Amino acid sequence: MDLKIDKLDRQILHLLMQNVNRAYTDIAKELGVSGGTIHVRLKKMTEMGIVQGAQLLINPAAIGYDICAFIGVFLEKGSAYKEVVEKMRVIPEIVELHYTTGSYSMFVKIICRDTKHLREVLNEKMQGIAGVHRTETFISLEESISRQISVGVE
Repeated sequence: MDLKIDKLDRQILHLLMQNVNRAYTDIAKELGVSGGTIHVRLKKMTEMGIVQGAQLLINPAAIGYDICAFIGVFLEKGSAYKEVVEKMRVIPEIVELHYTTGSYSMFVKIICRDTKHLREVLNEKMQGIAGVHRTETFISLEESISRQISVGVE
């Protein structure tokens, strides 16, 4: 499948990334095309795997989750990765998990209410998983940048 996108596709993506709730008709008007063109282009980019849906983003602190931490996970052996991922998938506090190179086998982003909650998740859920050798925790003091990759508009 050809994953090439043109200038119009990039413009559509750029405008939607600024405001995902923007009406297709408004985007079409700004770009000088029909609303149907916007719909067809987005459908094509979704089928190509470029667009993977839209999300409702929640501010964790606003609902009582004040701790963001990153956990470096050391596995007993690399072959345990798939089984460990499946067990971690059911831990709701884990919001991201990456298989990595370097010191850690895996790097996990976790959101908790407070340090007590973080300790409970680490001790009672993560470190008890078969295949996890040990973990190293980094508490985030502030998220300074959070964004998607920029879609350059020519």
